[in-house]
Amino acid sequence: MPNAPAETPANLLDEAKARALAKDFGLKGDEFDRVLAILGRTPSMTELGIFSVMWSEHCSYKSSRVWLKELPTKAPWVIHGPGENAGVIDIGDGLAAIFKMESHNHPSFIEPYQGAATGVGGILRDVFTMGARPIANLNALRFGALDHPRTKAILDGVVRGIGGYGNCVGVPTVGGEVNFHPAYNGNPLVNAMTVGIARQDRIFLSAAAGIGNPVVYVGSKTGRDGIHGATMASAEFSEDAEEKRPTVQIGDPFAEKLLIEACLELMETDAIVAIQDMGAAGLTSSSVEMAGKGGVGIELVMDNVPQRETGMSTYEMMLSESQERMLMVLRPGEEHVAEAIFRKWELDFAVIGHITDTGRITLRHHGILEADIPLAPLESEAPLYRRPTAETPKQPLLDPASVPDPVGLPGALRTLLASPDLCSRRWIWDQYDSTVGGQTVRRPGAADAAIVRLENSARALAMTTDVTPRYCAADPEAGGAQAVVETWRNITATGARPLAITDNMNFGNPERPEIMGQFAACIRGMKAACEALDYPVVSGNVSLYNETRGVEHPQAILPTPAIGGVGVIEDARQAVGLAPASGQEIVLLGETRGHLGQSLWLREIAGREEGAPPPVDLAAERRHGDFVRERILAGSVTACHDLADGGLLVALAEMALAANLGLNLANTPQGIPAHAFWFGEDQARYLCATPDAPALLAAAKAAGIPAMPIARAAGTTGALALPGHPAISLDELRAAHEGTLPALMRDA
Repeated sequence: MPNAPAETPANLLDEAKARALAKDFGLKGDEFDRVLAILGRTPSMTELGIFSVMWSEHCSYKSSRVWLKELPTKAPWVIHGPGENAGVIDIGDGLAAIFKMESHNHPSFIEPYQGAATGVGGILRDVFTMGARPIANLNALRFGALDHPRTKAILDGVVRGIGGYGNCVGVPTVGGEVNFHPAYNGNPLVNAMTVGIARQDRIFLSAAAGIGNPVVYVGSKTGRDGIHGATMASAEFSEDAEEKRPTVQIGDPFAEKLLIEACLELMETDAIVAIQDMGAAGLTSSSVEMAGKGGVGIELVMDNVPQRETGMSTYEMMLSESQERMLMVLRPGEEHVAEAIFRKWELDFAVIGHITDTGRITLRHHGILEADIPLAPLESEAPLYRRPTAETPKQPLLDPASVPDPVGLPGALRTLLASPDLCSRRWIWDQYDSTVGGQTVRRPGAADAAIVRLENSARALAMTTDVTPRYCAADPEAGGAQAVVETWRNITATGARPLAITDNMNFGNPERPEIMGQFAACIRGMKAACEALDYPVVSGNVSLYNETRGVEHPQAILPTPAIGGVGVIEDARQAVGLAPASGQEIVLLGETRGHLGQSLWLREIAGREEGAPPPVDLAAERRHGDFVRERILAGSVTACHDLADGGLLVALAEMALAANLGLNLANTPQGIPAHAFWFGEDQARYLCATPDAPALLAAAKAAGIPAMPIARAAGTTGALALPGHPAISLDELRAAHEGTLPALMRDA
């Protein structure tokens, strides 16, 4: 039974001042009343800070927990699902893949370079904290309109931050996605994902144990950067966003590299009982979560915390989000082993406390008790809201015959390939080192998913990030399902077997019923897709209040449930990319009805954003994907590309550009308007290059899968030849495709 506190902390706030500060820190009146009830008194400044960050939206998920519980999280290959620092899945041969995606949206708006860089650093720590060596980074990015005055600077800073941190730390950035829309003008999204590999018998968890065991701090020193970063990430932006720069952390990738090596070296011993990185809310969240999960207490002596600034208070040390720091519980007597390793790597090491049987967190500084909080109610009595929801009104299906084609197929293709959402991302990925480590099999742009081989093995992991926010805005449930199946298709199109996902739920203010309705509906769609595909959620992150306060109306981002998928292929040599070989036939698998609702053709060519998004047939997705994967592994499909944004003609152009081969295209089928057939965004479709089209078509027919020959790769033409239309030069398409971002960023 936890012991009652023996003394009262010093410097308690009077209630009026505490209540005013609580409001500034983001605690509502009834939440502050709950603090008073838990403590039985007013809090000290440090205690109020601890409650405010632990009960922030960013740390407590108080608006989203009730919905996240709906997601499927179990499968025979899932070792650890949500609740740990990252998800863990069995990938065979005694190995595990450990991965997660997290957001750094608000910091990246305020200070793009450091916001993005520290986002990469934070997600790396989530992964290697569990004993994994990081092997790949990915990202999912959203920016405002290209002509918005801040977009160029934010894009430039974010890309440099991702590249600067990942390149220096020596982990390849192998994939990601980037899109642009005016809804992100005042609130970009920077979602970072890391994948690592660990032995299944050397996975480290965060629950503290062992009364009297030492609590040690390792890594870089603590400064005043990032204080109340978690609170800032749980609020809308307003005109004073620039004043929030002090809440953005400063990263040091070289220190992170040392920290990775030191932690992995210590993990080869038996010294560690529990380990947690100091991420959002810093020392507060790491100590509270470790002790809380273990059902123990923790006492910290703040004088022992390594500090890089003089005169730091307990409040500042507990809430600082300085980077490259970890908290560990060690076995008794192992302190010297750990200290020797961290000193060798020129990192700070300090014993700052011990585990107790009190069930409380107590903090002492200069011999004075600064905080004494019971841990159980800090979690069990944390706010939990089932907020009101309002369903997004359904839009009618758009009849493609009702939308005339104003420019023709060649003109539309050129425009789409140069458009912000479809133009080449080479300007971005060329700033990332995608091959450091020597295990990258498929680089960015070469396949639908990145392929990274496991060291000393033929096996490889396939990984991708995806979401289509315009679908989610029009129909959140369909959009949530489509985001999941898009990652499943992209992994499948390489020949890999999709295993599990991580998610990053980016939404506006949950106190608005229409926003909470979007969230709930996306969860329903994701759940249905995960269940249909045997594709569980093993980790994730929620980022709410992605909204900018306007003079009259708040501007929320589009609902953006970014999905990161991971799969495995037994032999990396069997993985396929986008590029067909000369003379091969390309077969279209899946049904094409010419769905133009919410398509990029409709937006970019017709200037309209309307209609229902394409329906998602989960049974067809499973049937078609399993068929495609089987054919790739059998060697009868040698290149593959799933159909998504832009539709069929865009996907064919991307394959032609990847191979630098012309394509002779089939006639438009009767009964579908040509522009709807070639640019519609019907789902559950793949383009498969094959040396034996009759055999593939026969197999598809036997499996009940619609299929038709759609193109032949012709090495000498250098163009897309579409019957009844002028040939479309590949050189012309490449110039349009690759020119947009360099032209935008020329003076950045």
